[in-house]
Amino acid sequence: MVYFVELKQLRINSKRLEESIHELAEFGLNENGGMDRTTFTPDELAARDWLKDQLEQLALELRVDQAANIWAKRPGTDNSLPAIAFGSHIDTVPNGGKYDGALGVLIALEVMKLLREHDIVTRHPLALVSFSAEEPNPFGLSTFGSRAVTHKLTKEHIVGVTNHDGYLLTEALRSAGGDPDRFEEAVLKSGDLCAFIEVHIEQGKRLLNQAIPVGVVTAITGIYREEIVVEGEANHAGTTLMEDRNDALTAAAEIVLALEEVCIIHPAKEVVGTVGRMIVSPNAANIIPEKVTFIVEIRGKKREEIREVIEAWEKRIQCTALKRSAQVKRKIVLDQDPAPMDEEVIKVCQEQSRELGYAYDLLGSMAGHDATHMASITRSGMLFVPSIGGKSHCPDEESRMEDIEKVSNVMLHAILELDQRLDR
Repeated sequence: MVYFVELKQLRINSKRLEESIHELAEFGLNENGGMDRTTFTPDELAARDWLKDQLEQLALELRVDQAANIWAKRPGTDNSLPAIAFGSHIDTVPNGGKYDGALGVLIALEVMKLLREHDIVTRHPLALVSFSAEEPNPFGLSTFGSRAVTHKLTKEHIVGVTNHDGYLLTEALRSAGGDPDRFEEAVLKSGDLCAFIEVHIEQGKRLLNQAIPVGVVTAITGIYREEIVVEGEANHAGTTLMEDRNDALTAAAEIVLALEEVCIIHPAKEVVGTVGRMIVSPNAANIIPEKVTFIVEIRGKKREEIREVIEAWEKRIQCTALKRSAQVKRKIVLDQDPAPMDEEVIKVCQEQSRELGYAYDLLGSMAGHDATHMASITRSGMLFVPSIGGKSHCPDEESRMEDIEKVSNVMLHAILELDQRLDR
């Protein structure tokens, strides 16, 4: 059929996509070259208006749901079929980069432009989505939009929430076109979607180090956090001999280093452990520390990997506590399972990469994304674009246009193949 021959020749317009990247980057651009486009700020609202204007020009069915997510739907030949959705988010962290999240929305926009330009109609309806508040923000509710549509975030979670200036989240939501009074109406019903694909920058150096342009994500990291309290005995720093000390900080340091070692020797490279916050008491130069409180975070693409690290680390904690006569108290503060991506979507992305002649790698995402939550309601997949220097959440965040073009083409053809392959 001519239809299939024409589809195989389709390629995104990289020049037009690059122009869109630069246009959107004007909203929230600061004097350091970074992006200050935090959720529901004037710059983010202006960026939303720019995106909606772009979508209206394509004659798409545009709507803003009760969580202020932007949806743009393109009819299919069989509108009884559930939609294939794709997109990401356009909000940024303070002084962030112009690719994180926004690239996924702009590639989705380019796909919609290309299909209209070539008068191609799919079987399924197609839906571009720009989710609200994916990034951490002053309201303290990240992945806001995707959690709202998957019913993980409800009206009771948002009522009374304010930013540091006392500005109510409910009012900010209204300013973006959302409706806090009917918030639960944003929840997607069973059968609304048959698949979701998100393109994102890798935010690491795995693809770059291998000179591979396409990352096919197999799972999105699980996150495990504990609060650890190590108790010793305060005493004079000058008069207490080394053999008479019960130093909480040296015991805590040994526990932290044990975590690092356990993660390093684990066979899965994507298992990582971090201690990013520590409080020492009494925190004085001439007093042996009596108590240390710190937060441990462990990430991995499989729950079993995280458990293996925890079990190995627990043995090291016990040895340290016994050797140093320290009391160690532990409290779990987060235990979020990894979100595996859909096998069929992964397979299709691999196939399209091969057919296009692009090298790809299967890898886990070590950061959280909207696709984490979308995986709970529909087939979900992610594609990664290499990040120059592995940098993200900073003005130096950058990806090469040739890599962006290749990943965009993979997403385009993955959508078209899923349209042919899936029914529900």
